[in-house]
Amino acid sequence: MPLKIIEHFDSSFTLAPEAQAALFSLLRGESFLSQLSAQIEGKTVEFTELLFQPVPYTTATPKGMPAEFEKYHADANYIIINVPPNFMFQAKIFKPSRLCAIYRRLDHDN
Repeated sequence: MPLKIIEHFDSSFTLAPEAQAALFSLLRGESFLSQLSAQIEGKTVEFTELLFQPVPYTTATPKGMPAEFEKYHADANYIIINVPPNFMFQAKIFKPSRLCAIYRRLDHDN
């Protein structure tokens, strides 16, 4: 079975306002922020309201994300998570099927 080479992948998407509001509410939830904080050694985090759709790995997108978001991957002040599938379902977001969210560490030691 040969590999399929993807020349261009359109990662753009638009969320309905009510779906976006529901998702943002879940991503800002106190218990979810506490879980994230526990995973990164107790550092406080805040949701930046930046979302992106993962993209296929290519030479132009070696991190599997749109190029404009790669600066957050390299910056220790930010963390990138996969949006939990149950959050996507609760917010009634079915397309795209996967999203990533960017959080900023508020008390990161530089």
